[in-house]
Amino acid sequence: MHIARITSKGQTTIPVSIRKAAHLNAGDTLTFEVKGDYLLIRKIKVLDDEYLNGVSDSLNECSSPEDEEAWNRE
Repeated sequence: MHIARITSKGQTTIPVSIRKAAHLNAGDTLTFEVKGDYLLIRKIKVLDDEYLNGVSDSLNECSSPEDEEAWNRE
């Protein structure tokens, strides 16, 4: 077990042995999830910006004011 403190700014250091075991590197993106008494931290792969730009047009086809109004109706 490894122990680390949280700073007043909410920052902490992941011990070197944990970073190596989890293959974590500077710039990696992590997600945080609380499950009961546990905090799960996972490394995620961020999608390529080129891919996101390619699909953004198809995602915007349902974002007209009329679409928003339809989704917000109760």
